Amino acid sequence: MATPPESLSPAAAAVEDDWEEARGLLYEAYNELQGLAAELGGAAAPAPAVVVVGHQTDGKSALVEALMGFQFNHVGGGTKTRRPVALHLRFNPRCHAPRCRLLAGSGAGDDEYEEAGVAGRAMPLADIQAYIEAENMRLENDPSQFSEKEIIIRIEYKHCPNLTIIDTPGLILPAPGRKNRVLQSQACAVETLVRAKIKHKETIILCLEDCSDWSNATTRRVVMQVDPDLARTVLVSTKLDTKILQFARASDVEVFLHPPTCALDGSLLGDYPFFTSVPSGRVGSCHEAVFRSNEEFKKAISLRELEDVASLEDKLGRGLTKEEKNRIGVSNLRLFLEELLRKRYIESVPLIIPLLEKEHRGATRKLREVNQEISDLDEAKMKEKARLFHDSFLSKLSLLLKGMVVAPPDRFGETLINERINGGTFTGSENFLIPNKLMPNAGMRLYGGAQYHRAMAEFRLVVGSIRCPPITREEIVNACGVEDIHDGTNYSRTACVLAVAKARDTFEPYLHQLGFRLLYIMKRLIPISAFLLEKDGENCSSHDVLVKRVKAAFDRFAESTEQSCRERCMEDLVSTTRYVTWSLHNKNRAGLRHFFDSFVAQEQLSVNTLTAHSTGLHEQSFGLNDNKQDRPKGDFKSSNSSEANSPTVASETRLVDLLDSTLWNRRLAPSSERLVYALVHQIFHGIKEHFLVTTELKFNCFLLMPIVDKLPALLREDLESAFEDDLDSIFDVTQLRHSLGQRKRDLEIELKRIKRLKEKFAEINKKLNSLQVRQ
Repeated sequence: MATPPESLSPAAAAVEDDWEEARGLLYEAYNELQGLAAELGGAAAPAPAVVVVGHQTDGKSALVEALMGFQFNHVGGGTKTRRPVALHLRFNPRCHAPRCRLLAGSGAGDDEYEEAGVAGRAMPLADIQAYIEAENMRLENDPSQFSEKEIIIRIEYKHCPNLTIIDTPGLILPAPGRKNRVLQSQACAVETLVRAKIKHKETIILCLEDCSDWSNATTRRVVMQVDPDLARTVLVSTKLDTKILQFARASDVEVFLHPPTCALDGSLLGDYPFFTSVPSGRVGSCHEAVFRSNEEFKKAISLRELEDVASLEDKLGRGLTKEEKNRIGVSNLRLFLEELLRKRYIESVPLIIPLLEKEHRGATRKLREVNQEISDLDEAKMKEKARLFHDSFLSKLSLLLKGMVVAPPDRFGETLINERINGGTFTGSENFLIPNKLMPNAGMRLYGGAQYHRAMAEFRLVVGSIRCPPITREEIVNACGVEDIHDGTNYSRTACVLAVAKARDTFEPYLHQLGFRLLYIMKRLIPISAFLLEKDGENCSSHDVLVKRVKAAFDRFAESTEQSCRERCMEDLVSTTRYVTWSLHNKNRAGLRHFFDSFVAQEQLSVNTLTAHSTGLHEQSFGLNDNKQDRPKGDFKSSNSSEANSPTVASETRLVDLLDSTLWNRRLAPSSERLVYALVHQIFHGIKEHFLVTTELKFNCFLLMPIVDKLPALLREDLESAFEDDLDSIFDVTQLRHSLGQRKRDLEIELKRIKRLKEKFAEINKKLNSLQVRQ
């Protein structure tokens, strides 16, 4: 705990002054480090942060304002804070009054400030307070009620350390029951938000409990899910002035001030809770304002502390010890946090020096590479460099197709759902879609050859599961038509007409969808190859024009190759659906034979009936001729022979009756309809199998293989032709020389800043070590 300077001896006061000077140097160095990291897009050592956690109406926002010494937030009864408010405090010895800036965030309401040019500029506290209140009111009427996007405020002040204080929305304890489901979901969302804010190891958790009995761990229940031992948690009991009045006996106050280990076990920061009271009332000039200035507000805080100490002593019947007084009031909490943060800063110094050493080595290496690139800016070296880049690019492209794991899947891979969204789905007229769970590796993020193989497997699975579309009786009758030499029906021709028409309409869309999907997968290879080159040390930024030229040539080649391959597949589909070759289309003859066997068995009864009926008609027709000599002798002999060989007669009669019911009869009987169905399904199945095999084979041979064996020669030819035309068309030498010069200057400045920071932190570390020895 920091000791007031008035009680120190001259020697101790000198040491304390040296500590303050070292702390100021440390904060300034940290400022510069954070600024450098922000400019370079790197990660600096995390600055200590305090996250305030509590339930609704626990007084979180009021406590944060009291710690700061000025009001800026939206406080009051009920839920006020609906977005986290992040206060980035920066030590600035030249700021005698708080200098505040509202930084642009990601919230809906921030757009107005960005459009007005307000974000990032200095703003009065009243304007910041009005903005926070407006955001809370907006979210109160919004269905979500809360937002995880932070309202970011940067404050520079000579009395504040480098620190980030985050005021979070209040935790909610909703009532049970289905009618409170909305509030329950909001409570879940707020708790998730709070846990995400306090999970970082460098954060200090300011846990607020508004209770008189430490057995009620309302806020600690959430905090201990992240910090089970409370090792980085400062426990604060708020609204002390209201609790003192609730105690009837001195023993109750003793237990409240000194919680038993059974209620608070663990390595709590500060060993015991802090107790605070914040006077109610807002700062302003209106009639509702209680304080006319922030100075009055700070005086009221100090007066409230004195009153709380007096009330406690009166209840206890004794004076408070020094240790007990150091835990009463906002000012003592602030001193404790400052001391805690100072220790965190001091402990981080030895870790920052190696970090700066690493950054210095990296910047030196980059500067050396830039100097080498500048020295290589002549025509012969640039041509050779372009050829090497071309070869490296093609090698990475080939490796992607063969398979590799260097490129991170979370950045470049795609699941099947993402692939379908970006590259299209395999859907036909019935919008049939294979569920993801039936597709192998559907949830994996793939790229390159693995993604190509999965797309082809999905194509096989989707097309292979297609059944012949339904056939109506009208379609069968219309397909029968009239022959050029007789008016009989040719059901084999009818089946062929129906099958090829259905097959063409069914399979052609899948052909175009497969071409589009595979072309999309191939085009994804370019950015992944560029990443792999950059990972291997190739500076793709100096080859921007070359990469764009290679990409344009690759896209043209891939598009023309895909179109040519698709046209080949289309020729196959047209030929397969134009002329039916039974040796090709009738693949499953066993199934068709089984159908005809069952067909003949089921028709036996009807054929016998038709035979008897036709025999009677036959006799009647001959009975019309009274002269028996007019009958042909062959007929008589046949009659006699049929009587001798009745099974043959029955077989011939059944054949005649079958022809009569199919070939000579235009009325579509069930037997004819079933016969056409069987033939159409058989032909359709044959076309589908042939389409699947030839399409996959042709896309592999005429799309995949040309990228492997023809693309290198094409890109080399394009590169050599560009060399003959103009070197600037590949490298843009003028722009490259300018950008390299600018990059060299930036790296030199960066090196100087890193070197200065190294020296500054080394000096601070040396001074801190000497101060620790003096103590």
